Amino acid sequence: MDKVELGKKIKEARIGKGYTQEVLAEKAGIGPIYLGEIERGLKMPSLKVFIKIVESLDISADYILRDELPSGKDYVFDELTEKLSELTPKQRKAAAAILDAFIATL
Repeated sequence: MDKVELGKKIKEARIGKGYTQEVLAEKAGIGPIYLGEIERGLKMPSLKVFIKIVESLDISADYILRDELPSGKDYVFDELTEKLSELTPKQRKAAAAILDAFIATL
């Protein structure tokens, strides 16, 4: 992903949250000028800063990188499907009931 595209996606997410650059910069522990440079594609944030930004926006990194990386959900679904496929039909039914009960408690 290039700097410009990354910056656009961060800006889009920031505006979606209703944050000003100053608010997001403060939450992420960076300067507003630096954030502006990131959003305009002039600078590429370090991984540490990128993580602070997405955490401050309360979004996942794959939301920003969605065109570059497959969603983490696909991996989790594949893993769950593989585990369930190894069970007998009766065991799958029991696993589904356990999952339903667990979700109901959330």
